[in-house]
Amino acid sequence: MKLYYLSGLMTIGLAAQQAHVNLEWNPQANRENFKPFGAAVISPEVHPDRRVTFRVNAAGASEVQLAGGPLQLGYAGGDRKFVKGADGIWTLTVGPVAPNMYVYKLVIDGATVPDPNNTIAGVGDQPPYSMLIIPGDGAAYYDAKKVPHGTVTRHVYHSAVTGGEREMYVYLPPGYSAKKKYPVLYLFGGSGEMAGNWAIEGRANFILDNLLAEGKAKPMLIVMANNQMVHRGDPSFREKGPGLLERDLREHVIPMIDKTYSTVRSPKGRAMAGLSMGGGHTQTVGFRSLDLFGSFGVLSAGNRESETHSAAFLNDPKVNEKVDYLLVGQGTHEPKGMGPTGAGTAALKAALEKHNVRFVYYEGGGGAHDWATWRHLLAMKLLPELWRK
Repeated sequence: MKLYYLSGLMTIGLAAQQAHVNLEWNPQANRENFKPFGAAVISPEVHPDRRVTFRVNAAGASEVQLAGGPLQLGYAGGDRKFVKGADGIWTLTVGPVAPNMYVYKLVIDGATVPDPNNTIAGVGDQPPYSMLIIPGDGAAYYDAKKVPHGTVTRHVYHSAVTGGEREMYVYLPPGYSAKKKYPVLYLFGGSGEMAGNWAIEGRANFILDNLLAEGKAKPMLIVMANNQMVHRGDPSFREKGPGLLERDLREHVIPMIDKTYSTVRSPKGRAMAGLSMGGGHTQTVGFRSLDLFGSFGVLSAGNRESETHSAAFLNDPKVNEKVDYLLVGQGTHEPKGMGPTGAGTAALKAALEKHNVRFVYYEGGGGAHDWATWRHLLAMKLLPELWRK
């Protein structure tokens, strides 16, 4: 089964807040004072000075707060508590907020919920959450611009590994032709993401559209596959997941992609990358699968016992011949050398350096362990630098 989603061209016109008429880069500006369809109030409202007003109609509530650590990195002051008006509407204005895309929730009398008035939401292997989009002076690197657009196709397939139907999303570059051979990036999410999150929050398709239009990346396919292999609550999910993912890749995902599309069918034409758990899967599955992959991106991840965990990879005397590109990246505000992800990244970096394995290390994006980081790493390093040899 295949469902086709064609990326549209963005036009800038007068539209109501959250009208969803165009793929706008400033969708939460209040231009006509219309409430979003089905909403009780306008929330969030992004003002011209990049301050943001949140509102919720909760007359019976005793306390309302804003939740979202990454969002609070975007503005000074850390304001969280709403103020209740005589009409029962709770309001909070924060900012100015730095341009970016953020996720947040509301805490109403102790219950954490999405903003009930915000029509821009996300969902993955976790409960739904709301999204806030703060624009810069124009369309950002992750926005839909007036450039040639690729297509994103949803594939549903049966997996004998998990015993059920699974999905993946495949990006084809503009002008894709079966007469050409394309390299393929297999891109994975974290333990809270599903296959579609790299296209929704990650904006991977728009990012590559824009890079290709600027001549800053090579045409490639991006396969956004599901790396959730067992229930996140399973006490042995860390042990079970990598082996099951490798089987699914070898038995189903890669064979389907190579059969369906015109691809480079060798390690030199395949890359594996992922964020957080997906980065861990890249190190675990990818590093031991050099017969499949020749390039890697480990984003906000790394095994804290990398020296022993990846011993075969690190001690392979031909590893620098087999690996064309390896990126190890993390966010500006991720704890360097601390916490589960920071310590893992530091351990991987140290092991690679000790064994003289060529790699690129990069940190940036202004975010922490969040999509601000992963969009930035994808756009500024991984996609532009893949297959440049």
